[in-house]
Amino acid sequence: MSTAREALLNAAHTAIADRPWPAVRMIDVASAAGVSRQTLYNEFGGKDGLARALVRREADAYLSGAERVLAEPAAAGEQLVRLAEWTVEEARSRPLLRALLTGAWSDRLPAPTPAGRSAAGPAVPAQRRADAGHPAPGELVAAVRDRSLAALEPGTGRRAEEEAEAGRRCELAVRLALSCVVAGPPEGVGRLVRTALSGPGRRVAGR
Repeated sequence: MSTAREALLNAAHTAIADRPWPAVRMIDVASAAGVSRQTLYNEFGGKDGLARALVRREADAYLSGAERVLAEPAAAGEQLVRLAEWTVEEARSRPLLRALLTGAWSDRLPAPTPAGRSAAGPAVPAQRRADAGHPAPGELVAAVRDRSLAALEPGTGRRAEEEAEAGRRCELAVRLALSCVVAGPPEGVGRLVRTALSGPGRRVAGR
C-alpha cells in the first residue's frame, strides 16, 4: 500500500472518531494526511471510494488479527476461547469492526455499498478490491472459521465427518463471540465457549 494511501486512510479513521462520517470533508482528510486533495481522488475516486477502502481495511485487519491469535501456542480449545475473547474486545473498541461483524451501521459510520460496475473509479489495485465491496457478517464468520480450522487442524488425513465437526466447533466459537458483541455480556464469552466445547459427547478440536 502506498504511503499516501495509508496516510489518507489513517486520517479518515481519526476523523470518524471525532465526528460523523457525513460531516467529514475530503479537503480536511487530505490536509491531515499531508497530501493534496487530488491525491485523495486519485487513490479513492471520491468519498464513497474512501469509505469502501476504510471498511475493507478494517475487515482485513480483523482477519489478520484472528490469524495472529490462532498462531499463539495453546491447547486447541483454549485457542478458540482466546479468539472469541479477542473478537469481543476488539469489537468493543473498534466501531467499524463492530458494524462489520453485526451488520448494524450507525449514522456516524461510513456504510458503503459496492461501486457500480460502470463506475469509472481510480486504476489502483487496492481500490478495485475495496470497490468490490466488504464482506457480510456471515462471510466474516466463514473466513474466521476456515482460518481456525486450518490453524487448529493442520495437515490432511482427517475423515470427512471429523473435519466437518471441527469446522462446526470453530464456527460455534465465532458465532458465540458475535452474540456477545450484539447482546453481551462481553466478559462472559470465554465461559460460554468453554462450556459449548466441553459439552457432553464433544471433543476439543485438535485433541
